[in-house]
Amino acid sequence: MCKKNMKLGNKTLILLIKFFFFITYNSYGNEEISTSQLINIEKIKPSFEEVEEKNESSFQNQKDKDIKQKKKTIKKLKSSHAILIGLDKITAKSSEILVNLNETKTFGPLEIKILKCKKVKANNRINDVAYMQVKDLSKTENEKVFIFNGWTFSEDPNLTPFDHAIYDIQLLNCYNT
Repeated sequence: MCKKNMKLGNKTLILLIKFFFFITYNSYGNEEISTSQLINIEKIKPSFEEVEEKNESSFQNQKDKDIKQKKKTIKKLKSSHAILIGLDKITAKSSEILVNLNETKTFGPLEIKILKCKKVKANNRINDVAYMQVKDLSKTENEKVFIFNGWTFSEDPNLTPFDHAIYDIQLLNCYNT
């Protein structure tokens, strides 16, 4: 008879604990919902860039204007130069970099210098090649050490890859005067 009373006591204790948790859980849940502020959805701005939808003809017209503008810029330059594409891998933003021969240009913390730039014909195809030196100015350990010093090819940049954790640079074209 003692064991039956003990089992009944354990069951009532467990029921009381469950009832206590149920009551406190419901009361806290209702309190949080009633005290939360309402958000005005119209005032929230998107976290992505909005792109205008354009029809194909206006897109082509803009592309033609951009090409004409680049050609005008290239004609104005008197010296030989190389056109590179620089990519910031963190922000995924790319930039066109125009570097005159034997002059330095910065891209982020990188200092880029083109020593030679020419067109080479191989397998009946014309390929742009450039001898490029790149320093990382954020590393002040030894300013005379290049992180890249060699030839780069516009057709196949993987032949001599430029390897950097944050930035990527590729040759597009060479222009000689």
